[in-house]
Amino acid sequence: MPDQWLPPIKWDGDAVAILDQRVLPHREKFLYCSTPEQVINAIKTMAIRGAPAVGVAGALALALGARSIRTEDPKDFRRKFSRLCTKVKNARPTGANLGWAVERLYSIVVENPGAKIAQLQKFILAEANAILKEDVAVNLQMGKWGREVVPKGARILTYCNAGALATADYGTAVGVIRAAFEADPTISVYSCETRPFLQGARLTVFELMRAGIPVTLITDNAAGSLMSRGMIDVVIVGADRIAANGDTANKIGTYMVAVLAWTHSIPFYIAAPRSTIDQGLQDGTGIPIEQRDPSEVTHLNGKRIAPQGVSALNPAFDVTPNKYISGIITEVGVLRKPFAKTIRGALQA
Repeated sequence: MPDQWLPPIKWDGDAVAILDQRVLPHREKFLYCSTPEQVINAIKTMAIRGAPAVGVAGALALALGARSIRTEDPKDFRRKFSRLCTKVKNARPTGANLGWAVERLYSIVVENPGAKIAQLQKFILAEANAILKEDVAVNLQMGKWGREVVPKGARILTYCNAGALATADYGTAVGVIRAAFEADPTISVYSCETRPFLQGARLTVFELMRAGIPVTLITDNAAGSLMSRGMIDVVIVGADRIAANGDTANKIGTYMVAVLAWTHSIPFYIAAPRSTIDQGLQDGTGIPIEQRDPSEVTHLNGKRIAPQGVSALNPAFDVTPNKYISGIITEVGVLRKPFAKTIRGALQA
């Protein structure tokens, strides 16, 4: 069931409450955002991260913004709301869920041309809350489908964080692991630390330990060695954007793990809701890759770890070609090759 003890994001009636993931696992601190700009800043600074969670945050930012637009002219309201939608959508470019959520809320305005401002504000808030609730239900359903691909007693490798903290609750890849563990408590997990932001070490390990699932933390560059020694049975990761052919963007380093799994004949699965699929992109070459501050590479917890003056490259994501992917776990089932066909079917389901 969802984690009532650690909701990563919620609407409290007056503000969007966001669990600040930058200070986990040492502190559990909530940010209370009363303006859309504060939510946008939380997204940009990774106080909240994970494609589904960012989508939910974007939706709630628009609900806040719609409520705060000061005008009595419905046309002026629509213009201002449209500008806000663009601003929210641009907060982080790689994840598909943010744009999906923004478009879904903007459609409320488009589909209700005669509505008064108060009605539109009510409709927008209701749709934002619906996105939050649906995300939890979708994750639970993904877990049920995904546990079927996990062998009995499996030693699972996961990368980055695709748990409750990356969603509205429960998780995508970690949700699959949790569902598998409920059915088979002999499974165990290896979590890569995930440099440079350490989402695996700080967040995934934190979540799995609280769920009572056996987990061992490893450095990112230990994954190949474990695979070569027969210590990994299956790899399950999340996704930030999936192209129409199954090429998948996820946290930087995922491509490396996928190639290693392929080399060692280990199944490699993506777990993501259909809202992560970008049907407008034919393949992964068109996925925008966010470039983040180089200081995240040269510094650790605010302390410099590299020589002064060195240049650093910090792409936040990479793209795994579909040939390395065994299946894509969604809320409507596990999609297999040919992905172009099964993805089309899933989106129509």
